Amino acid sequence: MSAADIGFILICAAMVMLMTPGLALFYGGMIRVKSALNMLMMVFIAMGISSVLWVLYGFSIAFGDSFNGEGGGIIGNFDFLGFKDILGLEGSADILTFAVFQLMFAVLTPALIAGALAERVKFSAWAVFVTLWVTLVYFPVAHWVWGDGGWIANLELDGREVIDFAGGTAVHINAGIAALAVVLVIGKRVGFKKDSSMRPHNLPMVLLGASLLWFGWFGFNAGSEGAANGTAALMALNTMVATGTAVLGWLIYERIRYGAYTTLGAASGAIGGLVAITPSGANVNPMGAMAIGLAAGAVCAWAVGLKFKLGFDDSLDVVGVHLVGGIIGTLMVGFLAIDGAAGIAQFALQAGAAAAVLAYSFVVSLLLALLLKHTMGFRADEEAETGGLDQAYHAESGYDFSQAGGGAGHGAVTAPAAAPAPADDKKVDA
Repeated sequence: MSAADIGFILICAAMVMLMTPGLALFYGGMIRVKSALNMLMMVFIAMGISSVLWVLYGFSIAFGDSFNGEGGGIIGNFDFLGFKDILGLEGSADILTFAVFQLMFAVLTPALIAGALAERVKFSAWAVFVTLWVTLVYFPVAHWVWGDGGWIANLELDGREVIDFAGGTAVHINAGIAALAVVLVIGKRVGFKKDSSMRPHNLPMVLLGASLLWFGWFGFNAGSEGAANGTAALMALNTMVATGTAVLGWLIYERIRYGAYTTLGAASGAIGGLVAITPSGANVNPMGAMAIGLAAGAVCAWAVGLKFKLGFDDSLDVVGVHLVGGIIGTLMVGFLAIDGAAGIAQFALQAGAAAAVLAYSFVVSLLLALLLKHTMGFRADEEAETGGLDQAYHAESGYDFSQAGGGAGHGAVTAPAAAPAPADDKKVDA
């Protein structure tokens, strides 16, 4: 890489890192007050766990050369364990730059799953699940799709290869189907479809989180080119127009179906468009990006209602947005790709890659969830769930509604030192 390319990728990596706290805000605002901090923590802990595992062995599994070296690769070799001897290698700057950028994908992908499990899982069990899932699912699948010798990366049909520029299969389909597998194991929240209070507690926070995700996604998508060039510019443009069109698609569906244009729908539509353009944006023109965005917005808006019809409790619509959006983007590029790639052969390749990731991630995620359920326990007990996970697991609350003059402590709210007395000299609420 040139110095300019290294600088560009490092900036993109920082933008992708911002997506994870953006996701925390997006998810955190969508749930009830009593478990808002827990949701933030579920996303935040993924940054710590994945960062450590990435250095220990994750980068080696995902991006080491395949053991057979000839395209049938399942995992990479272990040449990069602990990043030993990297600094002494020729081209170490390129390796480190690429490793930092790809680390942010490894951080974000398991965090996406958290939204489906909101308000009802043990925090300790979630941390163990993240550790096992990135090790057994994300790292190998990343190698399949992007690794040197990965079997999906080397699939060919009529001279065509699988298109997944920035993570339709490895990130969004992978996380979306894993979320479905886990919610089938842990079951529904107490009061699902009965408790009318299961509404977002802070919609401005949701919109802020979605905006941070949208901003960071330019790094996610354009940075995946690995260079500051025309392909990165096309990807950035398509990221914007597909997402904007998806917002419109979701809102149009909402207006027709429910008679309103909601801020939650606008935020969710944006995420659906971002997901769908992720695998495809470097291989379609802007009109194709708009078609993908429109389809993603409308279809994802329809798909989020399936949980009520099919009876699974995907708390924050990870399946309806990330799985469905990832499939839309992965498949539609088969018919919209530029430079003569579009056609039945390309569509077949796309469908085969999506199906392989779907099957593997679902089975392994299901087994991991069952393992945790029958060992340490995955589901929070009913008292913790109904009372709120913030106090049960973190001894904190996102919002302190105590009266003025309450005892001081971590996060406690106290009255101003010189608060004026009311006219009738009676105590009043803060």
